[in-house]
Amino acid sequence: MLSWLQFSEDLWGPLRLFQYISVRSLGAGITALIMGFWIGPFLIRKLRNIGAKQAFRGKDEVGDLADLHSDKSHTPTMGGALIFISVLCSTLLWAEPNVYVCTALITYTLLTGVGFADDYLKVSKKNSKGLPGKFKLLGQLGTTAVALFILLGPFANDLSGVGNESLGSPDKMREFWIPFVSYPDGLGIPMMSTVTLFIFFLITLSGTSNAINLTDGLDGLAIGCTVTVALTYGIMSYASGNFLIADYLKISWVPGSGELTILCTALLGGSLAFLWYNAHPAEIFMGDTGSLAIGGLVGIIALMIHQPLTLIIVGGIFVIEAMSVILQVASFKLRGKRIFLMSPIHHHFELKGWKETKVVIRFWILSLLFALIGLATLKLR
Repeated sequence: MLSWLQFSEDLWGPLRLFQYISVRSLGAGITALIMGFWIGPFLIRKLRNIGAKQAFRGKDEVGDLADLHSDKSHTPTMGGALIFISVLCSTLLWAEPNVYVCTALITYTLLTGVGFADDYLKVSKKNSKGLPGKFKLLGQLGTTAVALFILLGPFANDLSGVGNESLGSPDKMREFWIPFVSYPDGLGIPMMSTVTLFIFFLITLSGTSNAINLTDGLDGLAIGCTVTVALTYGIMSYASGNFLIADYLKISWVPGSGELTILCTALLGGSLAFLWYNAHPAEIFMGDTGSLAIGGLVGIIALMIHQPLTLIIVGGIFVIEAMSVILQVASFKLRGKRIFLMSPIHHHFELKGWKETKVVIRFWILSLLFALIGLATLKLR
């Protein structure tokens, strides 16, 4: 919205600054941060009044962990709404709408709805089961289909924000890029069929959604790691949308994707605001309203700038958390033995005697290191 002010520079010269993604990204991040601080107290008070408390498993299910988390039983959930409102409003205000921004926001909105439904059932039924897994998968399937329809559909080129139709999203989205591999002129880039693309998108979106959801188990853990991922993908989006930088780094140039930088900085600002209230001892939990949706948002951004495989590195903490659950379940079913005291792995360290804050801060440090390694892949080609 504010990007249109650049065309009024004749009225006031400094308005030309609104043409720069860097300026609007900074504005988006600050706007989301302020909005999150402003919404936070009201949302926390409202959720407490309606009794939207986090449902926890009993001692018969999780043993000593129930005692460690007993003081969290009165903390409200659904705090992901704070991040959603901050990111949505800030992005609409500062970003120049195109096919990539629209796809990301619609994906984020749809998965926020799925997460909210899950949280609502947990709160209303006062148990930790929530929405059945098949319905979550159905929501992710539907979201994937909608995202691909926008990116590959008849209006994709009209929304792309570029003049040359050959540079629009239908062509670009079929390309398959691999970290550490450059594609100079003369070397063909693998192109995916619609079916392959759908499966690839679904695996990425559901994988990131579920991984961040599993990580959201300690105060500030998931949202703190989201901060580093959002910052990293903001940098990658800017590089992907700039022809000179993309050509120099030998990464995919996706015209118009630079606007996703604004969405990433909005997510960064909204996440920092939420972390203010989610830091130990948490005043509010994000719930699936936040974790499922943020995972999908990060996943779709990574897909649109051709960096989904890099997400395995950048989101290393989320991958470790998800793998710990997979290994735990597989080991118990195949051998009848557990690898960890409890999964996801952050609970393993809790039961080993680590303080909650120590687990969180150490995971933040690892998340930062993974982000730096992920950024290094842009040059190592």
